[in-house]
Amino acid sequence: MKPTFFLLISLIAVLTISCDDDDSSLQGTGTVTIEFDNRIGEEQLELNTEYTNASGEAFSISKLNYYISNVILITTGGQEFVVPQDSSYFLILEEEEASQHITLKNIPAGDYNQVSFTIGVDSLRSTMDITKRQGALDPAQGHDGMYWTWNSGYIFFKMEGTSSAAPAEQEHKFYYHIGGYGGYETVSLNNIRETTIDMGSAVAQVRSGKAPQIHIHVDVLELFQNPTLISIAQNPTVMFSDYSRTVSANYVNMFKYNHVHN
Repeated sequence: MKPTFFLLISLIAVLTISCDDDDSSLQGTGTVTIEFDNRIGEEQLELNTEYTNASGEAFSISKLNYYISNVILITTGGQEFVVPQDSSYFLILEEEEASQHITLKNIPAGDYNQVSFTIGVDSLRSTMDITKRQGALDPAQGHDGMYWTWNSGYIFFKMEGTSSAAPAEQEHKFYYHIGGYGGYETVSLNNIRETTIDMGSAVAQVRSGKAPQIHIHVDVLELFQNPTLISIAQNPTVMFSDYSRTVSANYVNMFKYNHVHN
């Protein structure tokens, strides 16, 4: 047997074994953790610390909460895995570090480079019987006041703080409580926002016994500037009003991919 022919046969055997190994590694399920890291630009967000927004207004944040739901993971080949809805509602609290890491279990093995999710709570779940709204969605649990009892709806995003730009008559405090799922019997405000985080050439390698961690930066400064400049002086309190649409259109841009650990 000629040496070149022997080498060729050996190479084919090695490639065959390698392919078999790759195929076997893409079977089964794994776990993915997504971290929501609240930031002020390049800095870690610190509660009750003074910062400056795009309008040149000094402000500090005393509370930052938001709902993440309806998570979808997308592979490099474009295949989507929709996280079962009953396991896809999370409340992120800046005051509770553990809440900022959400764990998704039983994810099919694969290479994922996109994550889609809703900021808020979808209309279907918002109107379900209370027995279908447990855990992070249970109004009886309080959850830091993330439910409007007077309006029977979830507050999707809550940010409170102080600023010298806010009126003295409200003790220089500002309040952004944004909700509204479109209405149950009549059409009303709809601030449900969706976003897709693209990881570019990076991938989260989900395998059996392997649990990648996707790190997302959540830049609060984007709320005040992208795409619309928002001034605390002009809008110190935004709740169930038309202007809440402007706030939700901005805060959807706070979420950016940073890195992944495999």
